[in-house]
Amino acid sequence: MTRLLVTLDGQAYEVELDAGGGDTCRVTVNGEALSVVVPQTDATVVDLEWLIVNGWPYEIAFDANLQWLKAYDGLHTVEVQDLNQRVARPRSGDGRVKAPIPGLISRVLVAPGDSVTVGQALVILEAMKMENEIRAPFDGVVTAVPATVGQSAPRGQVLVEVK
Repeated sequence: MTRLLVTLDGQAYEVELDAGGGDTCRVTVNGEALSVVVPQTDATVVDLEWLIVNGWPYEIAFDANLQWLKAYDGLHTVEVQDLNQRVARPRSGDGRVKAPIPGLISRVLVAPGDSVTVGQALVILEAMKMENEIRAPFDGVVTAVPATVGQSAPRGQVLVEVK
């Protein structure tokens, strides 16, 4: 089963997909089960033109980088994160630790001048009722903490800077 965190126009949804073979997929979105028929089973996501969700047809179009989709009600921004895969948090490489997903900053665990080690928790970011530890990318010293408790953080916002 594939688990995804799909953010559509800033609203996050936890999605579970069970392809099961054929053209019908079982999809669960935030705990609600849906039946999705994919008429073009051999098409890539970008090539899909329509889906049938719980018996209702939906015409859709995705961009090649999966950053937006167009549906009957307009154009929507999209972000997809594979929850089954453990990957490094997005960061610039220069010590700026960024929010990997949109969320609410519930705790800041470091202050400027603190020494940190690789993997040490720096900030707790709440998203989808889950606490996500945002960790240090390498050993260093915290030089800035733009994140504040209670602040809403969009994906990619700098939370902590480490040198």
